[in-house]
Amino acid sequence: MTVNPYTLVLGGRTLAGRTSLHLLTDGVVKMDGGAIFGQVPKGQWQEWMSPDRRNRVRLGLNCLLVRAGDKNFLIDSGSGQKFSAEKRETYGIGNGQLLPALKNLGLTPQDIHGVVLTSLHFEHSGGSTRWDRSGGLVPTFPKAHYYVQAQAFEEAKAPNERGAEGYCLDDFMPLYERGQVELLDGDTLLAPGVMVRSTGGPCMGHQIAIITHGGERVAFLGDLAPTPFHLQLACIAATDRWPEDTLERKREILGEAIKDGWLLMFSHALSDQQRAGYLEDRNGRRHLRGIDI
Repeated sequence: MTVNPYTLVLGGRTLAGRTSLHLLTDGVVKMDGGAIFGQVPKGQWQEWMSPDRRNRVRLGLNCLLVRAGDKNFLIDSGSGQKFSAEKRETYGIGNGQLLPALKNLGLTPQDIHGVVLTSLHFEHSGGSTRWDRSGGLVPTFPKAHYYVQAQAFEEAKAPNERGAEGYCLDDFMPLYERGQVELLDGDTLLAPGVMVRSTGGPCMGHQIAIITHGGERVAFLGDLAPTPFHLQLACIAATDRWPEDTLERKREILGEAIKDGWLLMFSHALSDQQRAGYLEDRNGRRHLRGIDI
């Protein structure tokens, strides 16, 4: 398969072109299946993902590295390694895999110029900071600008009781205090071919990343459609702040993806699932043509 004019590098595959995209993982997290699949009955979603005895399903912690010219952008940073033993057990989180994955590509944290956070939920932003040897919190990517919607930042600083469990100030306040957070107001072009699009829905200020080069467009969907199963319009997480907004924005963006042939990437798909693919309309029914990664 050729996806010009990109060099698309997914799971070791290299395709012709110039810009490179690397779909990486920071490991897995376990979350309640009912919360993840919302109004979809358990009898249906457990055929997609088998829950454990605590009703948790395994979700990937996918991150996208974009190498465009002499700039390296990272979309989401995974959950990181700052968790207490109790929280690790609650969410089934192991050792972070993002930094070793970058090292395998010949990159250090100092080589990352920008980090786009689709949300400030811990499973998307926890890897943005780390503990240093003296026990202080420092940016994982010390030279990077961290791009966050202003609305997302305001909510994450003081979430209500319904959303408090999903945020941790340690993930982003040290960045803000060092002047490394750039607060955005809606759709923003960050660099040639790299933009964010504000969607709302899953949380205040949720955003997706869209990479464009020539005639090709790639969308990293964050929690708007976290797994390929969430391409079904009615499949919306119970934790979404505004599920009706999620529905409308998903309808709009997936419609564009079909019309213009976007490559879609999923933030929480597992490695044995379709982590990326093209959504197509086949005789009035939607079908994901996955690519082998």
